[in-house]
Amino acid sequence: MGASVAAAVIIRKERELVEHFAAAGAVSPSSARSSSDLGVHERFAWIRLVERGVIREAAPGKYYFDEPTWVALRQRRRRVALVLMIVFGALALLIATRTLVRG
Repeated sequence: MGASVAAAVIIRKERELVEHFAAAGAVSPSSARSSSDLGVHERFAWIRLVERGVIREAAPGKYYFDEPTWVALRQRRRRVALVLMIVFGALALLIATRTLVRG
């Protein structure tokens, strides 16, 4: 459970960071701004988003939010979550079926 809580916190921080960029209008290379201009810290959520191309560096120290990449990342996360739910559901069903057959 601790890992799922940590993941939820990280995802929330990423979402807040993305919303901050969008609200500030830093959504294209021409509107890129520094993290200090935006009042954000370059911590774990920042690093993850930069590594995934959601926050892109337009010029040295100037960043912007790439919405299509963010949308693709969110869709990929949803697909992975769905697959995991299906796998764990199938496993639970298999275990329950075997338990009933034996009992």
